Amino acid sequence: MADGSNRRRGRAGRGDADRTGVFRRAPDGGADEIEKLYRPRGSEQRSGAGHAGSTRRMPPADDRPGRRPSSSGGRSGGGGGRGRTRDGSGSARRRREERRKRRRTVLIVLLAVLVLLPTAFYLWADSRLQRVQALDFEGHLEDQPGETYLIVGSDSRDGLSEDQMQDFGTGDAQGKRTDTIMVLYVPETGKPSIVSVPRDSYVDIPEIGQNKINAAFAEALGGGPTRLVRTFEQASGVGIDHYVEIGFAGFVDIVDAVGGVEMCPDKAMEDPKADLDIEAGCQDMDGKTALGYVRTRATPRADLDRIQRQREFFSALVSTTTSPGTLLNPFRSVPLVTEGTDTFLVDEDDHLLDLGTMAMAMREDPATTSVPVGSTPTVAGAGSVVLWDEARSAAMFEAMQAGEPIPEDAMQD
Repeated sequence: MADGSNRRRGRAGRGDADRTGVFRRAPDGGADEIEKLYRPRGSEQRSGAGHAGSTRRMPPADDRPGRRPSSSGGRSGGGGGRGRTRDGSGSARRRREERRKRRRTVLIVLLAVLVLLPTAFYLWADSRLQRVQALDFEGHLEDQPGETYLIVGSDSRDGLSEDQMQDFGTGDAQGKRTDTIMVLYVPETGKPSIVSVPRDSYVDIPEIGQNKINAAFAEALGGGPTRLVRTFEQASGVGIDHYVEIGFAGFVDIVDAVGGVEMCPDKAMEDPKADLDIEAGCQDMDGKTALGYVRTRATPRADLDRIQRQREFFSALVSTTTSPGTLLNPFRSVPLVTEGTDTFLVDEDDHLLDLGTMAMAMREDPATTSVPVGSTPTVAGAGSVVLWDEARSAAMFEAMQAGEPIPEDAMQD
């Protein structure tokens, strides 16, 4: 019995000593497990560093594998930042928020400029258009299919100095008369058409009677835009949706603003009255030359040749003004808008958008024609006049009233 007690005490003495030197009684059979737990490793025994009471030390925090040393040599404030130091004041977070606010502010300002600046420019340019009540009269033909623009080039000298009138060969006549009358017709489907109306067309004019259609516009006879629109609608049965008028000064300014317009006359032309002297062949015409080109009657068919040149030049002018080389060039597009809007006279319900729609319609390679002419007799009190071909003009106007393309057999060069 004594031997058994001594053996138990001996095992307890070996197994119950912890690293502090305090001995505790181990449960029976647990001494071997405790001894294994604290037995030095083979490497420690070989190095002579291991013994029953030795302990393993963890390396410093900055020497652990995968751990980046702190930039300040101290303990990181957040435990998750890589090389960052945190002072606990939240200044870094405030700086980030300020940067985000600045970026938002810049973005808002940029969007405002991109949206508001073009809008403000459009409203300013639209306000420069001169307006007149051209379509506000009893019996006005409305709600016909398609779209029509009555385009009038007047011989108004408003805006021209005495030197310019002499230089351009316009004379100094007071008031204004029609130099050009055209209708841009856009059917519901199909290609638009530019229809010239001979200004010597002999028609019935409200409150005046039978006369040339340009008499309806003459200020000396009490005419103007409203009476001209009424006269055309009454004679043709075609309703007019928009009215556009431009004088000599505006015409010259627009041509010069786009850098001139290329035209290719077949023959040399000379007309002292229009101050025109040009050679045959393609050439860029400035405002002064272009004005003489569309006004001269010094050709075999006089006014009929002139209205054909006017249609051709007007198409070329619109093509030039709406080309990318003009629209994307601020040195041309801005003067075009500023000069053009100041000289156009439009109906009170028309806006710059309507002029843009007109210009784009004319970029669609419109057909060019004239109201078919039947004869050119001389009438007492009116002189040489133009009578419309009844059958062909009726076919043209019926198509326009229905919003359909004009038949080819109703067109005339």
